[in-house]
Amino acid sequence: MPEANGPPVPGVTVDGPVPGVTVDDPVPDEPPAAGPAASWRIALPHTTAAVPVARALIRTALTDIDPAAAGRPDCDTAELLTAELVANAVEHTAGRGPIELVVELFAPPGGCQIEVHDPEPAHPGQLVCPDPETEVDPWQEHGRGLLLIRALSSDCGHRPTAHGKAVWFTLPGAPPPRPRPER
Repeated sequence: MPEANGPPVPGVTVDGPVPGVTVDDPVPDEPPAAGPAASWRIALPHTTAAVPVARALIRTALTDIDPAAAGRPDCDTAELLTAELVANAVEHTAGRGPIELVVELFAPPGGCQIEVHDPEPAHPGQLVCPDPETEVDPWQEHGRGLLLIRALSSDCGHRPTAHGKAVWFTLPGAPPPRPRPER
């Protein structure tokens, strides 16, 4: 990821300006009071190739945080939910340009907010838990991504942007791992 408001991510080289990458569009949702410690915004292709790229970017950004530090979000959950958001943006929006991945890592107590911006102004469906009385069709291939986002994130939602919409989720920071007792 390119350097934006935080340190560069190891393994990613940026020589000069990156087309489609901006850092001047503020993210108006309410992050934890501490605010972002680092943030990145990167354009992704409006193709299915964006999903594994987004997963790799999230994994790289989050694994660079000291595992013993408090406030590191769960990498696996962040990857899964990011993949769902990016896949939804690719599948359910017209390919009128790139989609953007915005990652904010919060200062202690930690956590992160991840957003996917797309050019479609229509809201992304229901980011609410379904009625427990409604039977789920086990053969249905669609409709579980937003449910996963709602169930596994600490908060989620969507908002209009100047060029479409942003769909986002937040994850809390996890406490540092306990030291193992010596035997």
